[in-house]
Amino acid sequence: MGNFKMICLDIDGTLLNSNHKISKEVKDTINIVANQKKMLVILVSARMPKGIIFLQKELEINQPIVCYSGALVLDKDGKTISKKYINVLDLEEIYKLVLKYNIHISLYKNDEWYIEKMDYWAMQESEITNIIPKIADFKGLIELWKKEGTGPNKILCMGNADKITFLKENIKVNDLNIYPSKPTYLEIMPANTTKTSAISCLQKKFDVSRAEIITMGDNYNDIDMLEYAGLGIAMGNAPEDVKKHAKDVTLTNDEDGVAEALKKYVL
Repeated sequence: MGNFKMICLDIDGTLLNSNHKISKEVKDTINIVANQKKMLVILVSARMPKGIIFLQKELEINQPIVCYSGALVLDKDGKTISKKYINVLDLEEIYKLVLKYNIHISLYKNDEWYIEKMDYWAMQESEITNIIPKIADFKGLIELWKKEGTGPNKILCMGNADKITFLKENIKVNDLNIYPSKPTYLEIMPANTTKTSAISCLQKKFDVSRAEIITMGDNYNDIDMLEYAGLGIAMGNAPEDVKKHAKDVTLTNDEDGVAEALKKYVL
């Protein structure tokens, strides 16, 4: 077993099982690691703060969180450690495109989720995350953000897989981090925003080396942190392309893979 000090866990498909719940086995194991072993357990996700904090409470951990895949990092008291925004002019270009092809668009800024109307996609996401979005006029929001010189931390576009593939290929804005988190979801983040950039920021804060970090994830936006850490562990349910970038592969999220890996390497 290595001398690990920081565990960075992705949430959806990793910490949570297919029913979007934390199993008792995973919860109990994390509790021992965080509260008895006194190790840093950091939740790292594309989610907004509200979608992460209630899971921290359930796990009984009080540590910084990484939101929007690194675009917003908050300390344990909710104060901002770092944040990045998407340029509002880039948002405007994407907004025109999704309107033309009738693709759902959600905007996230700080701890708010904005939609134009409650459609099928927003209802589905609301059920998964237990968060109710704010209905907003996006044209008005864009004009306001232009005046403020700001923009969203994240854009989420949702639609059938063909539309999402088409959208990914037709967004002509260069300096954005764009990836599908599943075939029907396209996540758009500010340039140079990765889970690793956020982990690196927390490393300095807690004086932890790369060799002392374990990361666990299941998807393409986890690849950078799986490669970066001293020990990157892919979930058994991860695509084969993601597993190739990990040093080890644990069980699936429905087989308590996080608990299994922690028992193997920490306990």
